[in-house]
Amino acid sequence: MTSQNFVSSFAARSGVGAFLLACAVALAGCAGGAPADPGPTSPAATESSTQIASPTPTPTPSAVYKPADASGPAQNVPVPVLPEVAKTETKEGAEAFTKHWFSVLSYAYETGDTAPFESIAPNPCEACQKVIKVTQDWHSEGRWLVGGKVSTPVANTTFAKSPDGTYQVAAQVHQDPLSYMRADGTAARTDPQAPDQGNLLVLSFSEGKWTVVELGNIVG
Repeated sequence: MTSQNFVSSFAARSGVGAFLLACAVALAGCAGGAPADPGPTSPAATESSTQIASPTPTPTPSAVYKPADASGPAQNVPVPVLPEVAKTETKEGAEAFTKHWFSVLSYAYETGDTAPFESIAPNPCEACQKVIKVTQDWHSEGRWLVGGKVSTPVANTTFAKSPDGTYQVAAQVHQDPLSYMRADGTAARTDPQAPDQGNLLVLSFSEGKWTVVELGNIVG
């Protein structure tokens, strides 16, 4: 599949989220004094204090996130973490989960690691499978993707439960321009900025978690 097919099919089908350790060193010392009437036979005891400083551990630097560019793929991309509120069967929970779902998709674009996305993608979902395949292909044999970051400025639901027990969440989805880089550092293709898409996720909640049942475009 070509990159053009990937972009067009995906847009058509789915519209597409240092620990610094301080160490205090205690200083201990003691000193003894000479007797009041020192003489040749008077003992004089002096205790010298020794200051021992424990070496301050050097903090391990945190891995720094570096987005992909023409020189190479992204590095140290943070793995999206599911917010606690997204684990609740509430309006806020459904909206938070929707934003998380798209952040996991964005993570796949940047890293080529599609496992997190596969674990939450609806099944069956032809568009999702195309995304997974092409993303993996473009992160193999030295190739990588630049841009394509997905964000959701708005996710909203009336939280009206359907007779089948599902909820619908409307999402505004923004994707940055995407470049497909060859192993030699040349761009095979660069897609221009596309307009934001309106997406609809159909969610169900069971056993303490949300699941995407279906996704599609909002038309009109």
